Amino acid sequence: MGNTETDVILRHWRDAVPDDRLAHLVKDAARAFVRALQARLAEHDVSFGHWTFLRILWEQDGLTQKQLSDEAGVMEPTTYAAVTAMEELGYVTRVQRPGNRKNVHVTLTARGRALKRKLVPLAEDVNRIGVEGVDARRVTIAREVLIAIIANLARDEAREHGLDSAIPPGG
Repeated sequence: MGNTETDVILRHWRDAVPDDRLAHLVKDAARAFVRALQARLAEHDVSFGHWTFLRILWEQDGLTQKQLSDEAGVMEPTTYAAVTAMEELGYVTRVQRPGNRKNVHVTLTARGRALKRKLVPLAEDVNRIGVEGVDARRVTIAREVLIAIIANLARDEAREHGLDSAIPPGG
């Protein structure tokens, strides 16, 4: 093994802390996915932060800024800044609907919708690379385990805070 960042990470997990907590392993895997996608998005001048909001809007166009914040799991000032930047790039517009001037809805422009055809394949590519060489059944099991972990921790959070549900939004 050399001294690349990848080698250092793999040496850490295989040699230094082979029995470390699952949470740390999941965090490092998530970081690796994010870095790989960020590099691909950058080639199209799209930030990872914008990707998060675009993904949500491709599924639910016309959300209010508050709804968009909730779906992305970020604070409203973060959403405001991102939407402002995406508006300047021509990806979205802000719309106030008649009868409700309080809520500002974020809608995709044609340019924002068109990004989906370019960017989704990049994310699919990163996911494919991430599981390369792993048996499909094991990938299915990993997904099931991660979903169970998310559900267990959401139930625990809900119990701790007296909520009906704390399932985090997809982001």
